[in-house]
Parts: sequence; structure tokens; C-alpha cells
Amino acid sequence: MFLIRLLIPLIFVSLNCRGEEPGTTPGDPSLSHIKLPKGFSISVYADNIKNARSMTISPSGVLFVGNRSGGSVYALVDEDGDYKADKVYTIASGLFMPNGVAFRNGSLYVAEVNRILRYDDIENKLTSPPKPVVIRDDFPKETHHGWKFIAFGPDGKLYIPVGAPCNVCLEKDKRYASIMRMNPDGSEPEVFAHGVRNTVGFGWHPVTNELWFTDNGRDMLGDDIPPDELNHAPKKGMHFGFPFLHGNNITDPDFGKNADFDSFTRPAQELGPHVAALGMRFYTGNMFPAEYKNKIFIAEHGSWNRSNKIGYRVTLVSLEGNKSTGYSTFAEGWLQNEKATGRPVDIQQLPDGSILVSDDYANKIYRIRYNKEV
Repeated sequence: MFLIRLLIPLIFVSLNCRGEEPGTTPGDPSLSHIKLPKGFSISVYADNIKNARSMTISPSGVLFVGNRSGGSVYALVDEDGDYKADKVYTIASGLFMPNGVAFRNGSLYVAEVNRILRYDDIENKLTSPPKPVVIRDDFPKETHHGWKFIAFGPDGKLYIPVGAPCNVCLEKDKRYASIMRMNPDGSEPEVFAHGVRNTVGFGWHPVTNELWFTDNGRDMLGDDIPPDELNHAPKKGMHFGFPFLHGNNITDPDFGKNADFDSFTRPAQELGPHVAALGMRFYTGNMFPAEYKNKIFIAEHGSWNRSNKIGYRVTLVSLEGNKSTGYSTFAEGWLQNEKATGRPVDIQQLPDGSILVSDDYANKIYRIRYNKEV
């Protein structure tokens, strides 16, 4: 009996030295097919979040999630701190592809295809959301690449992409194939970046405050071209090539003739062809090993018209200054023998330094953490 009493606290100390947080598990057995670097684990943060798309988090820890196909916006709350959502509130329904969400000064901003809405004091009104304020309602209504990712930049402006309303085309309206920005009240809209076919994810470097964004390449040029892109836009007015140029040097067969290629900015990193690179985030947390600091995580939604599927993973881009030093796979396994079990959409960092990954195919949000050894 004395020996048992002696061993019990030793066993407890041994378990605690694994570095696990109270109430959390090292990983979810149902996600054992997901491959991660050594020391990382994945679990389900929220389940049954229909068509979970872009995410934003408030200072109090409320996670807001947009939706493309169902017209709803959700608020997820982890009340007991076990890194699993305990309550899910529907903030809005019946909206026009409300993919994009952003949070600023107590208000939730939601991007429909043609409108930007604002829900004031939303953290205190989750059970009875207020009627939204319409910030602006004159964006194009085309649904082809019309859903939006939105975010506030270091300049305090709201950045809003307007995708090309086609696979490949050249429109007179200069808002198409661009990233726009405007004041939080909707005033002074302007085009910040041109020649951007369809970005569904962007962020600002935590040191330089310069904009980086993903861009989806055109279809129907074959399985292996063109690449998707990671681009760097340090200033207003840059042109990133669409519809004339794709990747570093692929001339568009319909629009590339006689184009001024010297005026186009090439990608900072060519990504995989047709991987559908969507959400991206710079990692600024302290949970992951130091070598991950300021690297870019990218959610690759996965190809839809390639002979052999590609993407369906989370990738990582390393930077030295403004140059990429590597593009690699961080998490994979949502594609097995040409069958998808999930499609990553967006990345969101939690205050503890773990990251969330939304999945609009499996209707889940995953949490990826690093299991520190003590």
C-alpha cells in the first residue's frame, strides 16, 4: 500500500511533464490520418459548423465564422477554456455569400458579395444580434469569385477584394480583379492592387506591416499550369499580371499578346497548380518552435478540375526579408486516394499560440498545437 501511495504522485507528475494544458487532449484519434511535423497535434475545436469559411477573433476570444453557401454567420464561444467551442450562436442568416468577417472596436464587419455590413457591440449581443448597419452596398453582384475575404490593415482601412467575374477576362470596371480598401465607415474607396484574379486570404507582415496575399490561378490551361501565387504588395498601385501573365512567366493565350510585362509584379512564391490557396496568416505566437515565427501558413482548399487532385492541405512559406526561402507542406491527409475528407479554408491564430483551421467540406474547425516537452 505504501508503494502505491508513493507511485501515484510520481505518475501524476510524469503526465503533467508532457506539457498538456488542463482539459485538452494531445490529439483527436479520429484525425490520426492527418500528418503533422513532430511535436504537433490536431483536434476538433468545433463540429457541425456548416460551410465554415473565413474566421476572425475578438479580443474577448469570440470566434466569428463566415459562410459561403448557407448565408449564415456564426459566433463560437469556448466558455470553459478547454479549447473546444461550447456554444454556437447564429449572428445572421439569409445573407448573400457572407464569406468574409473582420472585427474592429467592438463591431463585427461582414462581407456579402455586394455589401459590407457592421454589427455593433456584438460581443454583448450574441443571443440577440442587432440589425446591421450597411456600410457600403455598391460592390459588383456577380457571384463568380464574388465572395470576399476582408481584413483591417495597419492603416486602419478595411481591405476588400473584388474577384474577376470569370475564369479569365478583362473588364472595363477597374474594381474587378483587384484588392480595394476604404475607411471603416465606407468612405473613400480605392483600388490598392490591380491584376489580382481571386484572393481569399491576405495579411500584413508583423515587422514591415506590408501586405501579402494568396491568388488563385486561372483554369483550363492544363493540369500543371498556371501556379497559384503568394504575392507581396508593399505599396498602392502595383499590378500582379492578371489576365495577361500568370505566375512568373506564363503568357495568357487570349490576353497576353503585346502586354507590357515589365509593368507586372511577379509572385513572391509560386504555389502548386490549382491548389486553391485561400486563407493565410503570419505566425506571431510563442507556442510553436522559434523557427515558425513570422512564417506564413496557407490553407489550400484543393483542386476541382485537375486529373489528379492536389492541395487539400496546410502549407508553409518561409521568408528572408521579402524573399521566399521555402514552400513546404505543414499538415496533410485530408486527401486519401483521390477522395477528400476535408478542405481547409482559413487559418486563425488563438491567443495561446495554437492555430485554427476551418473546413467547409467536413463542417469543422480544427485546432493545431505544439506539444511542448518539459
